[in-house]
Amino acid sequence: MAVFTELSDEDRQLITAAYGFTSLLSVIGIADGDSETTYLFRTGEGEFIVTLFENGAQPSDLERAFETMEALYRHGVPCPKPLRTVAGHATSRAAGRLVAIVSFVPGASPTFANPAKCLSLGRVMAEIHTVLERKAKCKSTDLPIGAIHGALVHENVFFLGEEVSGVINFRLRHEDALVSELADALVGWAGEIDGDLNKERARAMLQGYQGVRGLTDAEKKALPGFIMASTSKRFASRKESILLPEIAVLAYRSVTPDILG
Repeated sequence: MAVFTELSDEDRQLITAAYGFTSLLSVIGIADGDSETTYLFRTGEGEFIVTLFENGAQPSDLERAFETMEALYRHGVPCPKPLRTVAGHATSRAAGRLVAIVSFVPGASPTFANPAKCLSLGRVMAEIHTVLERKAKCKSTDLPIGAIHGALVHENVFFLGEEVSGVINFRLRHEDALVSELADALVGWAGEIDGDLNKERARAMLQGYQGVRGLTDAEKKALPGFIMASTSKRFASRKESILLPEIAVLAYRSVTPDILG
């Protein structure tokens, strides 16, 4: 259940003026999340998701998220288009809360991802990494570093049919080895309950990823270790944690040459 901050007529007018909407047709509350209040604003300019941050968000964090989404949107990566205020800011204030607005993304988060969805996600993840990758010279043994999304979990990825229609929530974007996010996504979307990777889904995700951005030899060599670490994080707080060593080893061994392609 979402933390819910009601918007008064004055708050709605403040938001409408701050973003230059010519008309506000309807406002619909969305019960989603536990640390933010979200509304769908239908305006003369289109449909937008309006988020009121209940705590923890800083304007500088949201500015960085906006700059990331703007770069991705310019390159055709499916993500919301950030909407800045008339004054050019990433945020405004209403109802005593920090406010950020992005375009509405059609689609829905999946409860289960088949190989076709994994293929599409792999492709989009590689597009994100390619756009944001740090273009620094490095040795062949170095792992490429760049900005990663940081939370490519099911609720942050929308699909229309089998294709990713939008990746949302870039607030956890940070710099890291690109292969670390690939490992997290493989475990989150293709991991089985025993820690093994589902070969069909994992192969599809890697195929989609490498169709856009080929893994370096260093990344291929490092991937099993990152899979082991990601699996350990996934199972650490579960009742299966007593079996964590066996589960982690199984995950490590599941990264076979036929999966890597």
